[in-house]
Amino acid sequence: MNLFLACLCTSALPLYSMGSFSIIPTTFIFISLIPAIFGSSYLITPNYSVSYLHSVEDYGAFLYSQNQTFKAALYNPGNQQTNFYLCVIHVASHTVIWSANRDAPVSNSGKMLLSPEGITVSDQNGNRKWSTPRLISSVVALILTDIGNLVLLDQNNASLWESFHSPTDTVVMGQSLPVGTSLISSVSNSDDDLSSGNYSLSVTTSDTILQWGGSTYWKLSMDPNAHRNSNYVVEYLLVDAKGLYLFARNGSIIVLQVNFFPSEFRIAKVNPNGQLIIRSYSGRVWNQDFVWPRDSCGIPYICGAIKLCSADGESSGPVCSCPSGFIPEHQASGCIPSDTSLSLPLSCDSSHNQTSENSQNISYQGLGVGKYYFAIRFSDPIKYGINSSMCQNFCSKDCSCMGFFHRNSTGSCFLIHNHLGSFMSNVVGGSDLLGYIKIVDALYATEDNADDSNGRRQVITLVALIIFPFVGLLVAAGLCLRWWRNWMKSKVGLEKSGNLSSLSSGDLEAFSIPGLPVRYDYEELREATDNFSTQIGSGGFGAVYKGKLPDKSVVAVKKITNLGVEGKREFCTEIAVIGNIRHVNLVKLKGYCVEGNQRLLVYEYMNHGSMDRTLFGNGPVLEWQERVDIALGTAHALAYLHSGCERKIIHCDVKPENILLHDHFQPKVSDFGLSKLLNPEQSSHFTTMRGTRGYLAPEWLTSSGISEKTDVYSYGMVLLELVSGRKNCSLQPMQQSHSLDDDNSFGISSSTSSNSGVVYFPMLALEMHEQGRYLELADLRLEGRVTSEEVQKLVCIALCCAHEDPGLRPSMGSVVGMLEGRISLGHPRLEALNFLRFYGRRFAEPCVVGNVGEQSDRYHQLNASQSASEHSILSYTSSQQVSGPR
Repeated sequence: MNLFLACLCTSALPLYSMGSFSIIPTTFIFISLIPAIFGSSYLITPNYSVSYLHSVEDYGAFLYSQNQTFKAALYNPGNQQTNFYLCVIHVASHTVIWSANRDAPVSNSGKMLLSPEGITVSDQNGNRKWSTPRLISSVVALILTDIGNLVLLDQNNASLWESFHSPTDTVVMGQSLPVGTSLISSVSNSDDDLSSGNYSLSVTTSDTILQWGGSTYWKLSMDPNAHRNSNYVVEYLLVDAKGLYLFARNGSIIVLQVNFFPSEFRIAKVNPNGQLIIRSYSGRVWNQDFVWPRDSCGIPYICGAIKLCSADGESSGPVCSCPSGFIPEHQASGCIPSDTSLSLPLSCDSSHNQTSENSQNISYQGLGVGKYYFAIRFSDPIKYGINSSMCQNFCSKDCSCMGFFHRNSTGSCFLIHNHLGSFMSNVVGGSDLLGYIKIVDALYATEDNADDSNGRRQVITLVALIIFPFVGLLVAAGLCLRWWRNWMKSKVGLEKSGNLSSLSSGDLEAFSIPGLPVRYDYEELREATDNFSTQIGSGGFGAVYKGKLPDKSVVAVKKITNLGVEGKREFCTEIAVIGNIRHVNLVKLKGYCVEGNQRLLVYEYMNHGSMDRTLFGNGPVLEWQERVDIALGTAHALAYLHSGCERKIIHCDVKPENILLHDHFQPKVSDFGLSKLLNPEQSSHFTTMRGTRGYLAPEWLTSSGISEKTDVYSYGMVLLELVSGRKNCSLQPMQQSHSLDDDNSFGISSSTSSNSGVVYFPMLALEMHEQGRYLELADLRLEGRVTSEEVQKLVCIALCCAHEDPGLRPSMGSVVGMLEGRISLGHPRLEALNFLRFYGRRFAEPCVVGNVGEQSDRYHQLNASQSASEHSILSYTSSQQVSGPR
């Protein structure tokens, strides 16, 4: 009977897949009846304990996966007899893929206990060393799956806890590593110490990175073997039989991938030396697929602190040496100043600064030319356009700064914080970059002398208190008086405004917003823009000026002039949203200014200006592929705003003026002032009408809730303008009238059209789509350089985006898929596009913008007069808000 039950339970285990179970309920009723001797093979139940001494005949193993590929054991790596860990081990290779108590090992008499509350590892005295977190229900069983996942189950066969959710230094095939999760290397190259080291691999929303002490030294996206397939937001990393992948959209989209030769078993591990190793196991042998970084000198601590790493002897490992002015340290692997009266400084919390007294005892030792530090490649300078002395002053005033690098050609200043790693030597082209190490008098680096220094400080402080007490009181009184006057002015200003709920200048200045870019003084921006002399754009909330900061970088400064409620709201929204968003197709906010009534935003400068100037201007014509690239980049940006951010963001004003073009006409979406931030559970957000005529979706006119599909409509209008090369609402050049049939099928009377030449291009696109005459919609300036099929693709996507019912419009993610060819092209639904005919007829009338009520009445009269055989037009829910074409 017992044998039968054991077989029954084990036969159910293969039904486990990706963290959930489908075991027949009647099977699980009998689990509690299984003797411990059978549970010790494939499944164990609570009130089970084991130690290495109790299972020494199986080297501490107490649980196996059903396919015998993995085992769970109290294991002593390296066969040492002092440190034992609860591990999951790959049986064939004896490789540890996971450990529970890596930082709290126990002796050979330590125990693993499975109870209804979870797993506990304790030492020989019963002291808890490690345990699973608090669980939502009682444990009924512990199993080890066929892919190496240790899983706790409840009575409903649901997973309560999994080892895959708490990885150590390794991931195996089938194990995902989500964003925000890290692999931490072991501290030692020896196999007998599994404790946590200093290197980590983390998955971000756009990449996978290796870090040391919080500083990045490798990115997967920068490796030549990594292929980028999309710009979707990364959700997790996965290693399988054919490669390493970064997935998005629940595994449906590959963002980055590295391909390998197929293998039955593969792992990715962060080695103790800081390299990410991809290995495959076959034929009792480990094969190394990839190693990152390949250059061992790119590992931050490969030689020790301050040592120079040279790849000259790479075949036998890196060559390490101390720079001039330093000698090897005997107790560690790094270098120390050769002058014994000097020493390296002790780092501190970066929020504290060196006192002026200590700063006088600071000096710097140069590293010479051809030296490089890993962190420079992955960090921005703290300042541009400054000389080496100014950069040195920044380091001297920062007690967390251990050294600095200065690039002479750009005046860039890089600080090295908290830790000093190894430096690369003999770097080609490194003469422009010079590094310096901070050193201090040894007198101030010892604890005893620090006490003496504290004593001297106390004497000086006492003297100062005796000599300057009245000076201090006067200064304090003056500051209090100034604060009181400013507060009174702010209060009076609020009372005069008559609206205490509005956001005042004083309120905004006192409000601290974390994670935002640099805050500039108004005078600094006034000088940067030469008193705002070069205007490069304007909008509903102010003008944009070209400027140059002291670091020589060119910027666009947006000066908010309309300080109404919406102006303030836009300003605060842009600060909160753009300042924390990073995407290749979104304009980066470099800084801002809040000073008195002045509110300014500092953006990165786009050298080709806005898309409307390039597309509709008289300059060089945008080629078709350039237009497709602009459409794709803009779609990526909107898809990221809609689904890639922590909270959904609706742009609300998608138009060519808000699509800026950088080098090679790379599009970057700007102006998030009209954005709406939605919680994940919200599907729509009602707001007052705002945006730009010609791009407003129908739901704006009906007081309906808006959603991300509102942006999709606007994007569709922009896409049509990319096709035609002109505004959707514009005069039709007479030489193009040959494309219109004699029956004047798009609803413009011949008399009207001949006089005004007004054409509503979306309606024309709909008519031509019905007739299959796509090439006639393309910009005449591209004649002979674009095919009908290429135009058809963009027109169909645009019309799908323009559906009157938001539910029929595709998501921006689907638009990206259609543009990239990964998703089949959508088919516009004519019944959902008939409102475009009404818009087109309205444009044919002599007075386009008339009384709102008259236009609404005319719209409904037109609706009522439609016969059953004619195209029906969907009625709006509120006739008072139909105001004609927008």
